[in-house]
Amino acid sequence: MKASAVANANIALTKYWGKRQEELILPQNSNLSVTLDGLTATTTVEFGNSYDRDIFILGGKEQSGEELDRVVTILNIIRKRTGMKLNAKVVSENNFPTAAGFASSAAGASALALAVSKAAGLNLDEKELSILARINSGSGTRSISGGFVQWIKGIKEDGSDSYGIQIAPKEHWPEFRILACILSTEAKKIKSRAGMKQSVANCPFYDIWKKTADEDTEKMKKFVHEKNFTELGRLAEHNCLKMHAVMQTTTPAIIYWNEKTIELMHAIMQWRDEGLECYFTMDAGPQVKIICLAKDVPEIEKRARAISVDKILECRLGDGARLMDKHLF
Repeated sequence: MKASAVANANIALTKYWGKRQEELILPQNSNLSVTLDGLTATTTVEFGNSYDRDIFILGGKEQSGEELDRVVTILNIIRKRTGMKLNAKVVSENNFPTAAGFASSAAGASALALAVSKAAGLNLDEKELSILARINSGSGTRSISGGFVQWIKGIKEDGSDSYGIQIAPKEHWPEFRILACILSTEAKKIKSRAGMKQSVANCPFYDIWKKTADEDTEKMKKFVHEKNFTELGRLAEHNCLKMHAVMQTTTPAIIYWNEKTIELMHAIMQWRDEGLECYFTMDAGPQVKIICLAKDVPEIEKRARAISVDKILECRLGDGARLMDKHLF
């Protein structure tokens, strides 16, 4: 009873920040992301009599506390569904920084959902996998599918209508690129889950964010379908800044940016003024992702490296979660 899966990280073009229900991770607003190739989490799950407890190893280190609890929650859902009583060993590895604003939890949650269900003998469809991944990590609901994915917020209290759905496959826009700039490899001090809870509780502008975030997602769907790069980039950048404004006006303030983040944001706006069209977005971390088209990648990389951005990952549109034959243990 063993299975392995790999899933890609995603970057939200319109963001998710805040839950209407904590336990099932039901979002306050719908949002839209792009699944990225190259940024992957690989997970192996084995159920067996030899385990006297559930074990979760991430990046070579055995986990406890919240990280373990989140994995055990998924294991318990599958055990309840199948009637199985066995404990499990879960091993996961990321090929990019963990908990540093690169959606490692999204990739990990999707790989976990697929591997756990398959190891237990289940063949879940994309909707079911998306709901399962969501319960581990909200943004994980979007990495089950490839290409452009909308996370529908839903209205039901049981979460059965809150899941990710592909709105365009990766083949829809082959020229679309995300340049992921690694500006820090340190784990962030405030995890997204805790930060969101604070913002919902006391940010004075949260209701405005909630209202405009849904409107932004509907516009973004249109721009994706039309392949309207300029409007997509403008909206993604503006939506990102609104989310970070919510964070920064939360009490206590949540500020993920560092000096390199701000320098690169200003540089991108300057490059745009000079005729090099590109836009920035960031999740809950200091890393800047540059939205651009394939033809401009060499020049953007050259300019970014000139201001000491040393590690840049060029990402095309990626695939959804998939099974693999090779196991981690």
